[in-house]
Amino acid sequence: MTLTLYTFDWLPEFPRGFVRDLRVRWGLEEIGRSYQVATVPAHPKSAEHRKLQPFTQVPVIQDGEQTLFESGAILVYLCEGTPLLPDDRKAEIWQWLFAALNTVELSVMHWVSMILAERVPEFFGPPPAADVKAHAKADMDTKLTALQQALGDKEWLAGDFSVADIAMVEVLRVVAAEEALDAHPHLAAYVERATSRPAFKKAMADHMQHWQAADAEQAKRSTG
Repeated sequence: MTLTLYTFDWLPEFPRGFVRDLRVRWGLEEIGRSYQVATVPAHPKSAEHRKLQPFTQVPVIQDGEQTLFESGAILVYLCEGTPLLPDDRKAEIWQWLFAALNTVELSVMHWVSMILAERVPEFFGPPPAADVKAHAKADMDTKLTALQQALGDKEWLAGDFSVADIAMVEVLRVVAAEEALDAHPHLAAYVERATSRPAFKKAMADHMQHWQAADAEQAKRSTG
């Protein structure tokens, strides 16, 4: 049975390339598993979406009778027992997966949410005071410095490339997009290595093609 990955039907330009279905697409490409894409409306939220995901977020997968949300949980489910999450490195990989999604991403998104509030206040609320934003940036940089020290000269976080690297690089790409990774050259190189992988390139291409098709469908409806 083909696995189904749910993402939004359409989104504006600014989140494209960072919507979290990309994390799952990347994992699926790495393990060579086929899938199909289904959509849920970004707005207004639907009852059908809420049945799949109580917070009406994406991604969600359906794999036979199994429905699962949260990108980290999905990656573990899909990749357990594969080279991305082998039994002999499971504990170390889990450790870094949780570090990516709990410690690093929380700090990164706290800062990024303030940048988005400045750019798109109608979506993200009033812009923060300058000192509040500076404090958030300092906290994020502290986390990134610690991560860079832990990575050191290693190619990947926990031996060979794993689901922990997918999660961590997806968090760091947000920082890199804001040109805030320059002070952490080892992390910048780490992101470059990961995003040079064929599986990432294929996942990103398919992710962006989805939004292009969504634009075309919207244009068709508006002229129909």
